[in-house]
Amino acid sequence: MNFTRWNARLPGTQRRAAARADGLPTALPSEGSVPAARAERPTAEGSSVALAPAVDELPVREVLDRIPALVALVHGPEHRLAYVNDAYVAAFGVRPVGEPARDALPELTEIGLLPLLDQVLRSSKPRTVKSRKVPGGRSYTFTCTPVPVEASAAPEGGGVLIFAADVTDHAEAAERLRASERRQRETAVTLQRSLLPQELEEPDDLRVAATYHPGGTETAVGGDWYDVITLGGGRTALVIGDVMGRGVRAAAVMGQLRTAVRAYARLDLPPHEVLQLLDGLAMEIDPNQIATCVYAIHDPNEGRLVYASAGHLPILVRDERGTVLRADEPTGPPLGTGGWMHASGSVPLGPGSTAVLYTDGLVERRDADLDEGIASLAAALAGATGTPQVVCDRLVRSAGVKADHDDDVAVLVLQHPARVGPDGDLFRNAALELLGGVEAAPRARAFASGVLASWRFPPDLHDLGVLAASELVANSLQHGTPPMRLRLRRTDRRLIVEVTDGDDHLPRRRHAEPADESGRGIAMIATIASNWGSRRTPGGGKAVWCEFALPRTT
Repeated sequence: MNFTRWNARLPGTQRRAAARADGLPTALPSEGSVPAARAERPTAEGSSVALAPAVDELPVREVLDRIPALVALVHGPEHRLAYVNDAYVAAFGVRPVGEPARDALPELTEIGLLPLLDQVLRSSKPRTVKSRKVPGGRSYTFTCTPVPVEASAAPEGGGVLIFAADVTDHAEAAERLRASERRQRETAVTLQRSLLPQELEEPDDLRVAATYHPGGTETAVGGDWYDVITLGGGRTALVIGDVMGRGVRAAAVMGQLRTAVRAYARLDLPPHEVLQLLDGLAMEIDPNQIATCVYAIHDPNEGRLVYASAGHLPILVRDERGTVLRADEPTGPPLGTGGWMHASGSVPLGPGSTAVLYTDGLVERRDADLDEGIASLAAALAGATGTPQVVCDRLVRSAGVKADHDDDVAVLVLQHPARVGPDGDLFRNAALELLGGVEAAPRARAFASGVLASWRFPPDLHDLGVLAASELVANSLQHGTPPMRLRLRRTDRRLIVEVTDGDDHLPRRRHAEPADESGRGIAMIATIASNWGSRRTPGGGKAVWCEFALPRTT
C-alpha cells in the first residue's frame, strides 16, 4: 500500500503541503506570538546554523517511528495492517503488513479490540479503552481514530489509526491501591463484626436469628448493632441500634453502648428506664454522636413485647394469621440528645407471631420515601414464612441488599412458636393467687407439690421446687404486701418458680448471723437454684424468681 497517501490525510498535513506547493508561507508570525519551528537559526554574525528539520518538514512516518507510544494503522473491513511503528515492533515483534488484524495483530484479538475497530470504522468516531493488559504483562490505553481516505487511494474502505500509551506504572499503582483498600475494608468489617455478638443467646420461648451486611465498598465501618439477652425467669431482652455516621469512632461508640445495654439489662429495668440510662451515657461518651435504639423485653407469661424506642424505626410484628402490625408509638428522640423522658409501649407477640427489628439501611433509599420502604418491608414480612434465619434472608433479598449496598444493614428476627403435641407438653404454666395469712404457705407448698408431680419431675427436682416455692412465699409474706401470686413454669430446659407481691422493695442476699431468726431465705434460694433474681413490676410491686436446670434427655 502507498503509505504517502495515508500521510496526506493526517490532520494538518494536507493543508501545509498545499501551502508549500503554492509558494506561500505556512504561517505568518504576528507580533507577540510564538514563532513556528524553523529549520535554521541565525547567529550573531548573520550566518545560519543548520538545525534538525522542523516538524512541518518531517514525514509522518518518521514522526510516528520516533514516538515511544505504540502506533498501528489498519484499513478495510478486515482491518488489514498497513503500518506499525518501531515502538510497536519493539513491544510485540515484527508484524506482517497486508494481513488481517486477527492474524497480524493477535495481541489485539486477545484483549478484544477488534470489535472496537469495527465500531470506529462504522461510526467514524474515535473510541478509547483504558488500561488493558496485553500479553507480556504491560498495560496500555488504546485510542482508535478513524482515518478517512479517498476511494482511489483505498478502494477497500477507510482505516483506523491505533494509538496505545503505556500505562503500566499507573495500572500497577492503581491495583496496589485497590488491594490496600480491600485489605483495609476487610479489617474494618472484621472490626465491626467482632463488636457484634458472635453467637446469639437462645431463649427458651423464642427462636431468634440476625444478619449483618456491611454497606458499600468504603473502608469506613458503620455503627449498626443488635443483641439478644436472656434476663432469667423466662424473659428475654432484644435490642437493635444504629450510631449515626461511619468510621472507627462510630464503631467505638457502638461497642460501648452495646456493652452498657448488657449491663443495664442485668438490672432488669423497664425498657424506657434502660434508654434513659443509655441517653446519659451517650452524652458522656461523645456529645456530638447520637444513636437510635429500640430496647424490647419479651415475657412469655404476658404474650406481649414491651419496648421503648429512641428515634428508631418501628418494630413490625406478623401475627399467626399473617397480619402485620406496625408498632409506631411511643418513640422518643435519639440517644445523646438529653432532656427527654422516654416511655414504654407494648405490642402483642403471642404464639405463632414473628417480630422484626431492623436498621434504616434495610428500608431507606435515596429515590423513595422512608414510609414506602417500611411499607415494602411489611409486605415482604407478610409473605415470609419459615425459620427466623429464612425470614431474615428473604427480607434482605426483597429489599435488594447486595454487596455494593450504600449503607449497613442489621436485621433481628424473633419468633414465638406455637407449640402443640409433645412439644407443647414441655411448656407448661400454673399459677395460684395467695391472699396472705397463715394458710398461704401450706397452700403454696401443696399447690407446688401437686403441679410438679403432674409434670413428672424426678423426686429430687420435685423437692427442690417445693422448697423454693415455700421459701419465696414465706419471704413475700414477711416482707411484702398483698396481692401475692405463685407462678410455676416449665420449659424444655428449666423449671421457673416466681412469686409476685405489691411491695416494690427488692430483696438482696445477705449474710445472716447465727443468732438471727430470719434473713436466710434468699441465701438458701441462691444456694439450691441455678439462678435467681428480682425485678419491679410495671403496675407496682415486685417479682422474685429462681430457676432450676432440667436434666437433659437423650
